[in-house]
Amino acid sequence: MSKNELSNRFNEKVALVTGGTAGIGEAASLAFANEGAQVVLVGRNSERGHNVVERIKKDGGAAEFIETDVSNALEVQELIKIAVEKYGRLDVAFNNAGVTGVGGMIHEYPEDEWIRTIDINLKGVWLCMKYQIKQMLTQEPLKPADSRGVIVNMASIAGHVASASPDYCASKHGVIGLTKSAALNYADKGIRINAVSPASIHTPMFERFAEETPDQVKIWRESHPVGRIGEPEEVAEAVLWLSSNKTGFITGTSLLIDGGWTAQ
Repeated sequence: MSKNELSNRFNEKVALVTGGTAGIGEAASLAFANEGAQVVLVGRNSERGHNVVERIKKDGGAAEFIETDVSNALEVQELIKIAVEKYGRLDVAFNNAGVTGVGGMIHEYPEDEWIRTIDINLKGVWLCMKYQIKQMLTQEPLKPADSRGVIVNMASIAGHVASASPDYCASKHGVIGLTKSAALNYADKGIRINAVSPASIHTPMFERFAEETPDQVKIWRESHPVGRIGEPEEVAEAVLWLSSNKTGFITGTSLLIDGGWTAQ
């Protein structure tokens, strides 16, 4: 289905997606483009990034890939500068880039693994918001019903309940707290900030885990009351909904997309 056959919720808007080259980020990048947005894909794998851009352009959309390490302040600052120079503004940001922890007991946990996870999952979200918000504060909404800017951060059910990976669990709890704090700080400035909290989703990261621990994956699948693992497109649709002007009264929340996991 071509872009013209779909709705244009994001026509003329600019959407930035970190971790946009695979999994949920790729699905969100394609979905934003299909609904009229000019998309800035962010990641560290340039080959995958350019492949997603070509898919978007082939379908008549507009997209640009910018290689960035979200844990590096100078690179994030340059990312926003390039994106705005290219498209003139920034309306939506989906801060999706992240890594999983290795799991294990805290007294045995490697410090370098802790630092890596926190740097990307939590510091990376903070840095991205810092420079995204600076830009959003300089611009006016495209339409009266729009927010000045919308940010959606990637959290996890591990931000609501405990997991066996202390660094990942801490980082995602941190993302939810950071999202709430930022939402309060900028609610009266026309910027909405929310998070999404998926459970197990079919992504390349999940597939690698599944190959290594097939027995654990079976348990995870059965732990979802709906009886299956989620799909990237299901999370992407939630991100687009939170980013649209139909959700103008929603800010400071973390939307669970977990197949009923946390309702148990």
